[in-house]
Amino acid sequence: MHPDRWQEIKKKIIDSFELFNEFTQKDEEIRQETEVLEFNGPAGKMRVEWITRPKVLDKKTNYSNRIGGSVSVDYVYSPDEFTHTFKVYRWNDPAESWNEMDATAFS
Repeated sequence: MHPDRWQEIKKKIIDSFELFNEFTQKDEEIRQETEVLEFNGPAGKMRVEWITRPKVLDKKTNYSNRIGGSVSVDYVYSPDEFTHTFKVYRWNDPAESWNEMDATAFS
């Protein structure tokens, strides 16, 4: 999904529904930023997340062929290209947790 489309969806949610929580999470370790909106939607309490992270250009695995040797993975990230992920969750009262909605539920 394109970032402009996210801004349209975000504006529609804010204008149409009762928003009860909005925040941004940053994870420096994996260079990820997550925008979160929680609101009372048509299916009850809902949460949408817009995740932005740099595009992975290469993955290098460092290891030795010894038994018990350690393994490390180094990622090479693009300085100017980003990937975006859009996720939708619904609140589950009995379990008191957010359950991710499947994309087929929207069609």
